[in-house]
Formats: sequence, structure tokens, C-alpha cells
Amino acid sequence: MDTFYYVIFALIALFLFGPALFGDRSPIPETSGKVYKITEAAELDALLSSTAHVVVDFYADWCPPCRAIAPIFSKLADSHAVKGHLAFAKVNVDHVNNVAARYGVSAMPTFMFFQNGVPKGVAVEGMKGHNSVSFTKDGLVDKVRGADKVALEAVVRALASKE
Repeated sequence: MDTFYYVIFALIALFLFGPALFGDRSPIPETSGKVYKITEAAELDALLSSTAHVVVDFYADWCPPCRAIAPIFSKLADSHAVKGHLAFAKVNVDHVNNVAARYGVSAMPTFMFFQNGVPKGVAVEGMKGHNSVSFTKDGLVDKVRGADKVALEAVVRALASKE
């Protein structure tokens, strides 16, 4: 009878922890040629200094929400990227962890918004009800944490409309 309980316990443990242990850890494919894949801090610094507005996706390959939002981020880049005005970049927090640490990223995915090389909030109407959105003291969207498609699209539309 004890063996039966051990088998049940093992099955429950496998069910609870199996996805984390055996989940897909292959690199998330990038489908847009307009998304910069940052591999070192200097690349991000160069992009931030050459582009007025940059949307950065801090992600991890093992993160299911990161995989879910990746195609949406790529489509936003395809639709809204304008050289020198609005760029899109992805930073793998496991490979370029010094950049993630520099900006205090602790959850994946986290989307940050930069203007003229520094993190800067974005004025977006109707974002107050989103739990995934953090705001500056002035009520501007500071970060989007999690795969919140609606919030990410709204911020990108606001950035794309800026001259």
C-alpha cells in the first residue's frame, strides 16, 4: 500500500514541476527583421543613442508568456518601426543579464520604453485598470510586466504617433 502512495506522490510532483523542468528552452524565434536582438550592453547603448524612441522586450527562452507575446512584438515592429524614430529590441535576460540588472528587470517579459537614450514614461489613455502596467509619479506608463497584449499595443501606438 505504501508503494501506491509513493507512485501517487511522484505523479503529482511530476504534474506540478514537470513543465518547469522539461519545458521548451529552445531560443524563441524572431520573425521580424525589424527587431534588434541585443547580445551585449554596447549594442543596446548604440541603439538607444541613435533612435528617439525604443521599445525593449526583456525576455527569457524558458518563459511561456514570453513565447506567447513574441509574435505580437514582432508584428508591432513590422507595423511601427521607423529608422531613427521608433525601434524595437529584445534582450535575453539570461544571456545579457548585466543589461537586465541595469534597468532593474525582475520579471519576464518586461517591456520598457526609452526616449533619447533613457527610460521614459509614455502618455497612454485608459491604462489605469491594467495590473501589468507600472506608472511614473506623473501617471505615465513606465513598464509593462507580463504578456499584456492590449497594454503593449496601446503604448506602441502612442509612441508611433509621436513626431
